[in-house]
Amino acid sequence: MATPSGLIRALHRGTLGQNMVMDRIFSGIQPTGTPHLGNYLGAIQNWVNLQEECSSVLYSIMDMHSFTMPKEPAVLRQNILDTTAAILACGIDPNKCLLFRQSLVPEHAELAWILGCLTNVPRLLRLPQWKMKRASQNSEGTVGLLTYPVLQAADILLYKSTRVPVGEDQVLHLELAQDIAQHFNKKYGEFFPVPKAILSTTKRIKSLRDPSAKMSKSDPQKLATVTIADSPDEIVLKFRKAVTDFTSEVTYEPAARPGVSNLVSIHAAVTGLSIKDVLHQATGLDTAHYKMVVAEAVIQKFAPIRSEIKKLQEDKSHLIKVLEDGAEKAKELAAPIYQEIRRLVGFQ
Repeated sequence: MATPSGLIRALHRGTLGQNMVMDRIFSGIQPTGTPHLGNYLGAIQNWVNLQEECSSVLYSIMDMHSFTMPKEPAVLRQNILDTTAAILACGIDPNKCLLFRQSLVPEHAELAWILGCLTNVPRLLRLPQWKMKRASQNSEGTVGLLTYPVLQAADILLYKSTRVPVGEDQVLHLELAQDIAQHFNKKYGEFFPVPKAILSTTKRIKSLRDPSAKMSKSDPQKLATVTIADSPDEIVLKFRKAVTDFTSEVTYEPAARPGVSNLVSIHAAVTGLSIKDVLHQATGLDTAHYKMVVAEAVIQKFAPIRSEIKKLQEDKSHLIKVLEDGAEKAKELAAPIYQEIRRLVGFQ
């Protein structure tokens, strides 16, 4: 059935009437190059499902957020394209969602300034990621690093988003966005919907070399992180070297046996099986053999994605066009909302 033109216009505005706010999902990913296993299982796989379930979905390549840890311009440009190729290869469809580059929509930064002026510094200083990232950079930290949670709030609220897929480590930042929305509404009248979290059901994927830490592209140990573009040989090597313990039986005990439990979580996530079913399949296997079972499951999962990434990376102009087209559509959504914000705060 064709969608009535009036409803289409309402979808673009994000409202279906005076008292009805349309369901809208927003999420983003920093352009660190090809995503790793944890990115895929914890976020991108969920994104693919959500674009089928909701009629208004926006996904952004967060290049402004990545600038809190500046890279060489050529590296950043390539990372943006590699990340775009990867999420397209994973099944993100620009015909079913808006996929765009954050910095191409200047209203993100402009709204962040307004919201920053309504946010207390002590609240930002209490956020654990500020403390952790400042420590990892071995510096006093930058203004951008301190205030990027406010930019995250602007990313979400600019489109009057109602739901946001987040991992465990971003829940406090979403709570900040909720508080900012409520503070704005109290000061200027009901305007922003208060966004709710969509929590991933996938267990957080841990480093293969240090199961007490999450898997990360910035991990200095190359064997700790599996990317979705790794070759079969690389995947086998990384799982063979995965840290477990001295007990050969395969069990799921995250507190007592984090290394083996991480392998079980990965196996369940890439196969779609339950933890119980995975453990049943592993009956009689020692951890050395089980590592190879998990490696093979990961190889099978990512083989078609890896092939598609390579194909997409060969056509940079297509990747650029996808992001630019998405940005134009995002601007159409953002512009009227931001103009109303300007009116509310007195800029016009």
